[in-house]
Amino acid sequence: MNSRLLSCFSLALLSSSLFLSTQSVAAENNEGIVVYNAQHENLVKSWVDGFTKETGIKVTLRNGDDSELGNQLVQEGSASPADVFLTENSPSMVLVDNANLFAPLEADTLKQVPAEYRPAHGRWIGIAARSTVFVYNPEKLSEQQLPKSLMDLAKPEWKGRWAASPSGADFQAIVSAMLALKGEQATLEWLKAMKANFVAYKGNSTVMKAVNAGQIDGGVIYHYYRFVDQSKTGENSKNTKLYYFKHQDPGAFVSLSGGGVLASSKHKAQAQAFIKYITGKEGQESLRTNNAFEYAVGVNAASNPKLVPLKDLDAPKVEPSALNSKKVIELMTQAGLL
Repeated sequence: MNSRLLSCFSLALLSSSLFLSTQSVAAENNEGIVVYNAQHENLVKSWVDGFTKETGIKVTLRNGDDSELGNQLVQEGSASPADVFLTENSPSMVLVDNANLFAPLEADTLKQVPAEYRPAHGRWIGIAARSTVFVYNPEKLSEQQLPKSLMDLAKPEWKGRWAASPSGADFQAIVSAMLALKGEQATLEWLKAMKANFVAYKGNSTVMKAVNAGQIDGGVIYHYYRFVDQSKTGENSKNTKLYYFKHQDPGAFVSLSGGGVLASSKHKAQAQAFIKYITGKEGQESLRTNNAFEYAVGVNAASNPKLVPLKDLDAPKVEPSALNSKKVIELMTQAGLL
C-alpha cells in the first residue's frame, strides 16, 4: 500500500473511531439519568428543564417521599436504577449514606455550598433549606402568649392547644435535630409530653388549615407552607402568622434538603453534572424565583426576598450527617406517636 493510500486509510479509521466515540457519548447522554426525587416536583422540574437545556442530558424523575425512597434505595442496594437521590430533609440522606450507597461528590461541586450546609465527608450536599416555625392564629394567641422555645410545648399549659404531623418526614427531621441538640433522654421526655399535649394531623398543610380555621391555637410546621399559600389565594393561611423561635433553639432548626450520586450509577459523570448544576448559580437562582419558597444554600445565592433571611434565623448548629432517623422512629414509637 503506497503512502497516500495508507494516509487515507488511517484518516478513515480515525474518522470512524471519532464517529463511534461521539455516538457512544451521545447514546449515554440520551439514555440520561434516573433521579429518585422526594423534593417539590415544581422546583425539581425547573432544575431538570434548565439542566437538560444546558447539557442535552435527559432526566427521568421517580417521585415519592423522603422515607419511602430512602428505604427503597437501601433495599435495592447496588441493583438500584437510580443515579441521583434528592430529598426534602436530610435524615433520609443519612439513612442511604450509612448504607454506603453514595459516591463522593466532586470537589468543584462541594465548593459551591458553604460548609455549614453540607456534611463534612462530602458524599452528599445541601441543595435547599427550610426553617422550622410555629404557625399560630392571632385570634387565639397573642405575641406574649407564644412559646419561647419548642421545648415549652411539653408544659401542661399547652395541652390540647398545638398541632403537628408526627408521621411526616418534616416533623421527624425536627425531632432528629432535637435529639442531636438535647440528647436521647430529654427528647424522649419531650415526645411523651407531646403525646399528652398535642393534636395530630396528617401533613403540615393540614396543620396550617386547622390553625387558620381556629380549630387549634398553633402548630409546628416548616415556613414555606404559609408562603406558598399566600402566593396563591391565601385562603388557608389568612388567619395565621408565623413565629420564628431563633436563639439557636431546637424550634429554629433549619432542615437541609440533600442531593447525592449513587455509587451504583452507570452514568456517574452525568449524575455528578446534575448535582453540580442544581447547587451552582443557575440551579440556586431557581430558588429565588420559584414559588417553592425554600431557601437557597449556594455560596452567595439569594433566596426569595419575601423570606426572612437565612442568616437572621439564628438556627442551631447541627451536623447534617448526625441526624439519626432510625433512633427518632424508635423514640417516637416508644412515646406512642407512631
